[in-house]
Amino acid sequence: MANRKLSLQNRVFLSMILLILVASVLIAAVTIFQYNEQAEEYNTARLERKERAIIQHFGVDISNTTYQVETTELNTIFKSKIFEISKIHNLEIGIYDLKGKFIVSSNRDFVKDTVKREISKNTLSKLSEGEHRYVERERKEGKEFQSLYTYLNDDKAKPIGIIHLPYLEDSSEKDKELKEFLSRLAFGFLLMFLIGLALAYFISSYITRSLKTVSDKMSETRIFKRNEKIVLKEASKEIHNLADSYNSMIDDLEESAVKLAQSEREQAWREMAKQVAHEIKNPLTPMRLTVQSFERKFDPSDPEIYHKIKEYSKTLIQQIDVMSSIASAFSDFAKMPTAKREELNVVAIVKHATEIFTEPYISFYSDAKVITANLDKMQLTRIVTNLIKNATQALEETENPSVEIKVTEENNTIIITVADNGKGITDETKELVFEPKFTTKSSGMGLGLPMIKNIIEAYEGTISFTSTVDYGTVFKVILPKE
Repeated sequence: MANRKLSLQNRVFLSMILLILVASVLIAAVTIFQYNEQAEEYNTARLERKERAIIQHFGVDISNTTYQVETTELNTIFKSKIFEISKIHNLEIGIYDLKGKFIVSSNRDFVKDTVKREISKNTLSKLSEGEHRYVERERKEGKEFQSLYTYLNDDKAKPIGIIHLPYLEDSSEKDKELKEFLSRLAFGFLLMFLIGLALAYFISSYITRSLKTVSDKMSETRIFKRNEKIVLKEASKEIHNLADSYNSMIDDLEESAVKLAQSEREQAWREMAKQVAHEIKNPLTPMRLTVQSFERKFDPSDPEIYHKIKEYSKTLIQQIDVMSSIASAFSDFAKMPTAKREELNVVAIVKHATEIFTEPYISFYSDAKVITANLDKMQLTRIVTNLIKNATQALEETENPSVEIKVTEENNTIIITVADNGKGITDETKELVFEPKFTTKSSGMGLGLPMIKNIIEAYEGTISFTSTVDYGTVFKVILPKE
């Protein structure tokens, strides 16, 4: 998942960069908005000043005219004066009657769109409301216009006409200033972004450095290992609290590990004692029965007495040998014999161990005739014979039985595989295969595989297996050559 894949340092770094970008975009947006507001306010105020000046100019001309001040005379009064007023104020002017009909305009080219032949009824309605002044905005050919409509009054403040002032909003200067400001702002943002990148990297590294120390220590924590406590010189209060919690956990873990190890040792001895007692009881029972039977049937005058004593002795000796083998097996498991390393031809040793078994279905393969390694001959033989013996025992009631032993060399290691097509190992028992005293056979003490596992691990090697029920099992042993 995306959040899971990003480290805290990367998240802090990206968050700070995103914050800088968002701040930059917001500042630019606010700047543009502010410039537009100022431009609009400037044009509105300029139009209002023009309006006041033009109305004042019209008022002077009306006061000084010799004509009758009526709507019908407006064309006569301002026919020539309107051009002078337009030139003085640098603004186009149009005059309409109170019904919106065109009277006169300062625009000599009457075809132009800025001159309206008639004011719309909606505009007249808006004009008659409120302050008797109405501003209409429109856009033509990509340019913004403000059309101001206001009443023209006589010297008695009576409306005699409507003045139309089409005002082109010239914001080129403002746009130029805005572009210059935005270019400087962009340069400042770029510089700030580069500085922000460096600061974000160092700040995110500083924030997460202590967390990484804690994380590394936690990943190295092992229950049966001396774990080091975390010592932080510079960190926030929260990180110090986390480190203190970890150190406290380490103390508790060490105490628990000691108790667990002691408990496991005690449990192992109990299990071993049970197993030893169980295995010893097995031969003791037939020995007891044999002695009791001999005691009941003993007759010195019996002519076959010597033969019976011999059979009796043979039975006891057999059971004593069983007890001796039990003692030897547990002794071998408890005490690993010292390895006598020597340079061996592993192919020859494994092949010889294979030839001990006479079953015709056992086959041996090797990539080379000679593969040398420094190993103990007896221990290597013990590993191979134990695996082959287990494989043959797994072939009971199997049609066309097969056991294949193979030796290969790879990356300075020896690989020995023993594969059979027997009954396989169930999923429930796979985890118990290398456990002491575990066995699926009716006889045996279940110490063979644990014993060879100890031998292999003493060489810093590994043993593993794959198995499928009713298909077979493959054991794989990997041993270093040196």
